[in-house]
Amino acid sequence: MPPHAHTSRVLSGMQPSGLLHLGNWLGALENWKALQEQYDCFFFVADWHALSTNYENTSRIKEFNRELLIDWLAAGIDPNRATVFIQSRIPEHAMLHLLLSMIVPIPWLERNPTYKEKREEIKGRDLSTYGFLGYPVLQAADILLYKPDYVPVGKDQLPHLELTREIARRFNSLYRPVFPEPKEHLTKFPKVLGTDGRKMSKSYGNTINLSDAEPVVRQKLKTMVTDPARVKRTDKGNPDICPVYDFHKIFSSPQTIEQVGRDCRTAAIGCIDCKKLVADGMVGRLAPIWEGRARLTATPGRVEEIVTEGSRRASEVAHRTLEEVTDAMKL
Repeated sequence: MPPHAHTSRVLSGMQPSGLLHLGNWLGALENWKALQEQYDCFFFVADWHALSTNYENTSRIKEFNRELLIDWLAAGIDPNRATVFIQSRIPEHAMLHLLLSMIVPIPWLERNPTYKEKREEIKGRDLSTYGFLGYPVLQAADILLYKPDYVPVGKDQLPHLELTREIARRFNSLYRPVFPEPKEHLTKFPKVLGTDGRKMSKSYGNTINLSDAEPVVRQKLKTMVTDPARVKRTDKGNPDICPVYDFHKIFSSPQTIEQVGRDCRTAAIGCIDCKKLVADGMVGRLAPIWEGRARLTATPGRVEEIVTEGSRRASEVAHRTLEEVTDAMKL
């Protein structure tokens, strides 16, 4: 029997686009870790989705799949509580994508806000492809195959989930009811800033990765921007506009947060000492993840075992749903 067989189901996925960083951990993985305790969770590596923007260079997708899984497991995603799998190992994703693409009007895809934003944002690649325009249909197939009750999203992703519900409604009205409409599980993603003060992002090169060793983490923090008004050690600062203080709020004890805030405003502490304190807190939180990564890297067969079993469980659910779909369509 799968984990949490009689409870509500949650589904979420992540593209293997590179090494995971603190923003991914705090924004998604910590939430997944909590959800797996009370829901029947399906978490998948969306490797076909990575092709929608990186179709020209697929050489590292398998490597990124593996690194992503190691990070998930090391961060506390438990294969005994959640079904962990890779999208491309379940051919039903592609089959449902094809069938749904036959009924989705083109204007539904063209009005997708992310479609225009990404084309503006990613200038170096030709995104005038069907795969990029139609990726919300693949996303809908990913979700609807497992008939989840909830999909964890931030507010900016609500239009994507609404499109999935629209596709489900259109299918159900054209043929017969097969798909329940998944609800959003609104998640407050903490705003995690990178070392340059902008949002932490691989594309900005300002990340602290879960796979970074302790000396690398400490060195990256040393270079992190602080309150621009603090030019000299004796200058008083404003912690409310300092990215390092935001890290204190996440990683430091309440006593340290209060002390650093007070000492920064009076110039009783300098930025170097402030960064060392936050580095100590960050290293303490990351140490269990590093230990987990070391164990998994030393036993590569374990990751494959987990994915094989997770893919088997996911395949059973996906196969049943696709049979319902083809029956409803009289195929």
